[in-house]
Amino acid sequence: MVEEPQSAAGYLQATREVSFDELLAADHSDATACPLPRQADSVKTARDVTRSTLRDWGLSELSDDAALVVSELVTNAVRYALCPPSKLETNPITLVLLHLSPHVLLAVADPSDEVPTPKEPDFISENGRGLYIVETYSKCWGWDHLNRGGKAVWALFSGTP
Repeated sequence: MVEEPQSAAGYLQATREVSFDELLAADHSDATACPLPRQADSVKTARDVTRSTLRDWGLSELSDDAALVVSELVTNAVRYALCPPSKLETNPITLVLLHLSPHVLLAVADPSDEVPTPKEPDFISENGRGLYIVETYSKCWGWDHLNRGGKAVWALFSGTP
């Protein structure tokens, strides 16, 4: 059974003391942010950025799991981030990776205010397993509303520096 996501305010409070709005706007040497258009090939771009960033940080061992999770999160953002085109221009889909040693936090921000809702996975269907995969391959996951509108869905991974 898929569990409800944990609150970032709860689990990550010791790890992150700032909001996702601040993370998205900050310039960190140990962070990568990549705006993504709302189109299918953004999923490949997000996987490539995730793999190369983790390699640069010396965390290649996380690449497969993180790339799979980011694929699911970006796919959901592209598929479900229905909003007026003007809102998409001001609040694009954005991939953020942040290295908070020994953890890596990855987040996908999108302009939709719709809460991600886990479903019981149907292993026969091609749809509906995304958040189950996110939960399975990450240490924990959750989502936060953004002050500017929209949300950030995040997943936490543990690595060794």
